[in-house]
Amino acid sequence: MDALLIVDVQNDFLPGGNLAVPDGDQIIPVINNLQKKFRILVASRDWHPANHGSFASNHPGHIPGDVIQLNRLEQILWPDHCIQGSPGAELSPLLNRNLIQRIIFKGTDPEVDSYSAFFDNGHKIETELHKYLQKKNVNRLFITGLAADVCVYFTVKDALQLGYKTFLITDATKGVNMKSDDTSNALTDMKQKGAQLITSGQVPDFLTK
Repeated sequence: MDALLIVDVQNDFLPGGNLAVPDGDQIIPVINNLQKKFRILVASRDWHPANHGSFASNHPGHIPGDVIQLNRLEQILWPDHCIQGSPGAELSPLLNRNLIQRIIFKGTDPEVDSYSAFFDNGHKIETELHKYLQKKNVNRLFITGLAADVCVYFTVKDALQLGYKTFLITDATKGVNMKSDDTSNALTDMKQKGAQLITSGQVPDFLTK
């Protein structure tokens, strides 16, 4: 069984948001067009408390982009984003939500960040995503969303480690690119680890009918 996973298409990651991905809104029509090709659709959402340890504002003397140790893990500091209950944490109103069957919340523990839709960054806390996909007998996962070099990247790596045949839909993701080559490096690494990089136009060739 195939599933479409939509990672963190939230207002704060879109133009005008607190942690905007350049041109992040351009992937939304692509994702909306893809949805009708899948019977199983899942979305993830960052859902941070205001005191989250990944926020630079919670570390006096630090700014976004600084790297610290958080719970014995290397942590990039970010602007405040996707705070629980805030408009920035909402899924984009441009995203078709009618077909999405399950929403996975992540990043709720202030002591550890959670880039992947499967696990926190220390791989100690598991979200409900893997169990949900197992229950639905999913073995092929098609991944879209934001951002290609952070949350999508870590989600793809975990999907591969969990044994899913994993496809990254390259025209349905965009990167933050804090460094100019972050996205290209992430795409190369995902491919080397076993992900298949495809475009949305190739998806019908792969789907199980």
